[in-house]
Amino acid sequence: MSDPSKVVHVRNVGHEISENDLLQLFQPFGVITKLVMLRAKNQALLQMQDVPSAVKALQFYSNVQPSIRGRNVYVQFSSHQELTTMDQNAQGRGDEPNRILLVTIHHMLYPITVDVLHQVFSPHGFVEKIVTFQKSAGFQALIQYQVQQSSVSARNSLQGRNIYDGCCQLDIQFSNLDELQVNYNNERSRDFTNPNLPSEQKGRSSQQGYGDMYSFQGSGAHPGAYCLSPYHIVVNAKYYSSLLTVISPLGFPGGFPQMGNAEAIAAAFAGGLPPGISGTNDRCTILVSNLNSDRINEDKLFNLCSLYGNIVSIKILRNKPDHALVQLGDGFQAELAVHFLKGAMLFEKRLEVNFSKYPNITTGPDTHDYSNSNLNRFNRNAAKNYRYCCSPTKMIHLSSLPQDVTEAEIITHLEEHGPIINSKLFEMNGKQQALVLFEKEEQATEALVCKNATSLGSSTIRISFSQLQSI
Repeated sequence: MSDPSKVVHVRNVGHEISENDLLQLFQPFGVITKLVMLRAKNQALLQMQDVPSAVKALQFYSNVQPSIRGRNVYVQFSSHQELTTMDQNAQGRGDEPNRILLVTIHHMLYPITVDVLHQVFSPHGFVEKIVTFQKSAGFQALIQYQVQQSSVSARNSLQGRNIYDGCCQLDIQFSNLDELQVNYNNERSRDFTNPNLPSEQKGRSSQQGYGDMYSFQGSGAHPGAYCLSPYHIVVNAKYYSSLLTVISPLGFPGGFPQMGNAEAIAAAFAGGLPPGISGTNDRCTILVSNLNSDRINEDKLFNLCSLYGNIVSIKILRNKPDHALVQLGDGFQAELAVHFLKGAMLFEKRLEVNFSKYPNITTGPDTHDYSNSNLNRFNRNAAKNYRYCCSPTKMIHLSSLPQDVTEAEIITHLEEHGPIINSKLFEMNGKQQALVLFEKEEQATEALVCKNATSLGSSTIRISFSQLQSI
């Protein structure tokens, strides 16, 4: 590791990770003065206000593995003692401002058309031309302004922001092209200075090749430099096609509403659904069997199953008390519960978890309704909770703790469920949180189902499994 520096080097920064994600990771430790995203290298350089703030951050993350959007990132002191203008320019494709911008869209979950791009970029000046195309880096666009000052303003204001809530992140660089020539006005290209251009080449279907649709002029504009192909967007169509709703673009009326479930799923699993999850299940009710009927109840089952989705209702079967029906908010949440809980140990029993033949649980005296419970986790921060879904582990994470809680009080609250190997109390975003490592997974699972939503001091605590291997 390099000598302490106020500049922190972050590695494994995927394209789904935004500047704001990194800021949230380091803001608890002090003021951040500069941030440079090195997209081509999947890295970032972040400068704290002073060396002690950077030291505090790295000391914390030496014990707790930092993770953003399900991806582990790795931090160390940079060899730089200060970020210079040259370092900051490194994040751009060209060092010199230009009136043409090269825009790459990361984490693209909704179609991006010329009209959407014009709506986003036109507040910064008159947009003359827009060309969109697909490359190995993803969906890209060239935006040509009338004057260079507009492109500089747009890049400064929009770099790293999302067009839609939680997705379609803008990665903006100055292009080295001098002029765009647009031959057709359609959803993929537009010359706003010449509205009389045809929509497609006569006699050619708009769904065929676009190799002759655009031409580029200027230094570095070699023939074939942009290999154009039909514009496709794939979003697990079987599951999301009927659920996705368009959200108001960045900077326009409508703002950023709370994400619906489909958008949250897409944001959480942008790199692909977990192995074994199809995303196509439409059965909302699961059957949990081989329960320890002497120790289980509906609330304990709620604490376990609500890790994977919102619970609508639970019914323990009167004639089979070691069986229970659990209805979740939708088929995707039910699939997560079946996948992650099948074979889990609870109260010395190995659980069997399968989809039920019943589409829902009928209301009755034995049915416990949780549809309005404020303990359901997926009404808020759904994308974050989806990312945390995993099978039971030996490590649990505690939140909503009292500000004055001690590590000893936490251990006393949990130790009846099994030997505690290690624990750590820490503060994140001004709130007390804790990690507790049990000797066995079953003990951690028991602690979670018995102590989630119980009172500790003046607070009702929340418990979930942690994917960390050690403290």
